[in-house]
Amino acid sequence: MAKAISGKAPKPAAKKDKPKTGPRILVTNDDGIHGPGLAVLIRIAKKISDDVWVVAPEEEQSGAGHSLSLAHPVRMRKINPRKYAIRGTPTDCVLMAIRHIMKDSVPDLVLSGVNRGQNIADDVTYSGTIAAAMEGVQLGVPSIALSQAFGFSQSAKLNWRTAEHHAPGIIKKLLKAGWPADVLININFPDVAPDKVKGLEVTGQGKRDQAMVQVDERIDARHRPYYWFGYEARPSNPAIGTDLYAIYNGYISVTPLHMNLTHTRARNALVSALGKL
Repeated sequence: MAKAISGKAPKPAAKKDKPKTGPRILVTNDDGIHGPGLAVLIRIAKKISDDVWVVAPEEEQSGAGHSLSLAHPVRMRKINPRKYAIRGTPTDCVLMAIRHIMKDSVPDLVLSGVNRGQNIADDVTYSGTIAAAMEGVQLGVPSIALSQAFGFSQSAKLNWRTAEHHAPGIIKKLLKAGWPADVLININFPDVAPDKVKGLEVTGQGKRDQAMVQVDERIDARHRPYYWFGYEARPSNPAIGTDLYAIYNGYISVTPLHMNLTHTRARNALVSALGKL
């Protein structure tokens, strides 16, 4: 007796998820979820790994520094299973990512940026891009901040291609070499085309000429004053070996920044001077 044939097609075999290759990378920034530098950084990260997660501010947070939202709730918007927008600071984003969104499998690496404009010298204390990397380090994850310098050439466009071209190779070398757990890496790309980069320098943090800081007073439609802060657009004369010098002269700057801000020499001097009560 012939076996009856079912009209139902056989179910296809379930597809197994392809195992991820490369480190698990968290990508964030301070220019916001729609910032062009974030798209650049995602492409950079995907040249290193196919396990890339994005948790970035809903709105621009430039200059937020290492601020944490404590006086109001932090809200989260899920864009897709590995992309989230946070209504908060860059620090909030990294904290939410590592302690909540990715808590069951935390990232191996935090990449912050690519910032629209350099984060060198005194900028590092204001920068939300740097702060996101700081938070990553504080939570035990190796972290790198990336910024694309702007305003040093005659071009009105940012050279995003410079960061995108050079960053993957530098990051891979850094991961192979390793660095101390209490250090973040700050990379700045010069304001030149990719093929005009003169090289790479491992630098120290420079010091801006504070005489270049400007307070620009303007008058609004109701005849009330308001103000913009900024730096005068002229080069200073930085010391050789600093991040400022490297960027001014067309080099990629890689600066290790120490999370421990204690000044050991001053501490020892104060111990001698103050003694004990």
